[in-house]
Amino acid sequence: MAFDFKKEYKEYYLPKNKPEIVNIPKANYIAVRGKGDPNEDGGAYQQAISVLYAVAYTLKMSYKTDYKISGFFEYVVPPLEGFWWQDNVDGVDYSDKSAFNWISVIRLPDFVAEKDFEWAVKTAAQKKKLDCSSAKFISIEEGLCVQIMHMGSFDDEPASVALMDEYLAENGYVNELTGTRLHHEIYISDPRKAAPEKWKTVIRHPIRRA
Repeated sequence: MAFDFKKEYKEYYLPKNKPEIVNIPKANYIAVRGKGDPNEDGGAYQQAISVLYAVAYTLKMSYKTDYKISGFFEYVVPPLEGFWWQDNVDGVDYSDKSAFNWISVIRLPDFVAEKDFEWAVKTAAQKKKLDCSSAKFISIEEGLCVQIMHMGSFDDEPASVALMDEYLAENGYVNELTGTRLHHEIYISDPRKAAPEKWKTVIRHPIRRA
């Protein structure tokens, strides 16, 4: 049975639809940075997603090639995630998607070292005839956060964020959204395969004690 991050780390990927506080440990990711409206047809965001999945699946299927990764075990590619912010905006302004900066990421198993990542970027570029040079190996330690499972369209996220903010106020915490601690989304549903009202998205915000 292939290792599935969503099932093994349910507290990080499958929270309830009410706010909860979690401490997120350090993890490694494939990352592509960009700016602009994620819904733009053929835009930078959609290109970034193509690169992320090309590298992710090259690593996942590496055991079928001559390249061997030390400690490798079969696994399900983790869900797509995104860190989002806008310059000079406190929180998120959902009405101006063109102003978004983003870091799109897919988590890497701990056994993937930087040299393995570099092999995958090069191999994916050759096999897919795709420029994968924008993909970077990064480590993120989110630390103390509040999160919730948001059900529905991305445009309806402010209602879930309001629930999180209310929960923080009641429990002696405040948001700590900064230049390095960002609004974080994990896409549990595939928007191409489900109606918007059925989309599941983990929303996670960094926090600190008030």
